Amino acid sequence: MKADRLKHSFVTSIPDQIDPGILYISIDFATMMHLCACGCGREVVTPLSPKDWRITYDGRSVSIHPSVGSWSLPCRSHYVIKKGNIRWAGDWTDEQIDKGRRADLARKRDETPVQPKYVQPLEGQKAKRPNILQRVWAAILKIR
Repeated sequence: MKADRLKHSFVTSIPDQIDPGILYISIDFATMMHLCACGCGREVVTPLSPKDWRITYDGRSVSIHPSVGSWSLPCRSHYVIKKGNIRWAGDWTDEQIDKGRRADLARKRDETPVQPKYVQPLEGQKAKRPNILQRVWAAILKIR
């Protein structure tokens, strides 16, 4: 049975037994795992990184970007997880899958470091001092 929603569970490590309808998220291991939303029962692992999948947590729900394409599974499911809701995306042809995989490889081979974003304060607001992590990251980028 196709899922229409995934609840999230932040965990230290992915449990041995994963339950349907749960998106397990391990920040420590930069990995997410869930059972395929199509209901086939296969595990879907998505690594978290600026060049793989990214997660947004709004305090209530989780969104993942980009879409989850289970191209190596027999079901070849393709969906977006937005605020915990499954939004089914269209099927891809073998040519589209191949092109997407090549684009992923090209993006991962790019050695350009991801730059931290600086948001200009609104008029009349005081600029916030970057936190320690932002200052350390900026120092590392200068060394390179």
